[in-house]
Amino acid sequence: MSEFRAGFAALVGRPNAGKSTLTNALVGQKVAITSSKPQTTRHTIRGVTTTPDGQLILVDTPGLHKPKTLLGHRLNDVVRETLLDVDVIGFCLPADQRIGPGDQFIAAELAELRRGRRRPIVAIATKIDTIDRDRLAQQLIAIDQLGEWDDIVPCSATRGDQVDIVQRLLMGHLPLSPKLYPDDILTDESDEMMIAELIREAALEGVRDELPHSLAVVVDEITQREGRPADKPLLDVRVNVFVERPSQKAIIIGRGGSRLRDVGTRARIAIEEHLHQRIYLDLHVKIAKDWQRDPNQLSKLGF
Repeated sequence: MSEFRAGFAALVGRPNAGKSTLTNALVGQKVAITSSKPQTTRHTIRGVTTTPDGQLILVDTPGLHKPKTLLGHRLNDVVRETLLDVDVIGFCLPADQRIGPGDQFIAAELAELRRGRRRPIVAIATKIDTIDRDRLAQQLIAIDQLGEWDDIVPCSATRGDQVDIVQRLLMGHLPLSPKLYPDDILTDESDEMMIAELIREAALEGVRDELPHSLAVVVDEITQREGRPADKPLLDVRVNVFVERPSQKAIIIGRGGSRLRDVGTRARIAIEEHLHQRIYLDLHVKIAKDWQRDPNQLSKLGF
């Protein structure tokens, strides 16, 4: 019988490298929001996956990038602090894009990290369902030449190809340890954080490139509706969506409020699925001018 291993793994990579999608695939359910827009992950989200041989606690991070705002600097700091506390790192590189300056920047950061304290790094070629075998072979060679990796593995999180191998490789680098979480725990994120992330995901669907960085969601209040039958409870959820400019507020709300209603409907369905009960979602869009560059506003919004 193999010895049980348990510990923490960080998935890093440039924005939109497939980290959140891979986290969800490894855990088996949605614990991190995904979006076609880069820079959507703001908070460290742990997903827990437990097998007979081990327990892998996944720490999803914002994409490492060259920061342009105070928020960008703080997000990069989150990644660096996270990497100091994990047992293994998964470096996600999208197979459908050539190695670029962003990947080289992260590879250099990881090389520096190795010099400080040796920790295993698994290079993961994501999104292999989008390319042919010849292109994949070229990408794997390029990844191998990019740095020093303990393992290199291609996978498709959306199709499920080789996700089990990614899991096995990451677990293989964990220390011998008893379980750190009960079997039924899939994430340690609070309901408030998950609600905020699900609303953010719904709000980012189909919007222009300028908006993702400028959108913050804060759950103001969650209360049980009084006077409801015991078998039909209802949660009242009041949420504020913050943007930086009136033009962005107009994008979120849409003509006659049509887009905000659509965002609310999609978010409500996802939140009810997460909470396993009905909710009434009260969404408000507010302007916090240039909040990404204002330390006081950043702190108020939880960054």
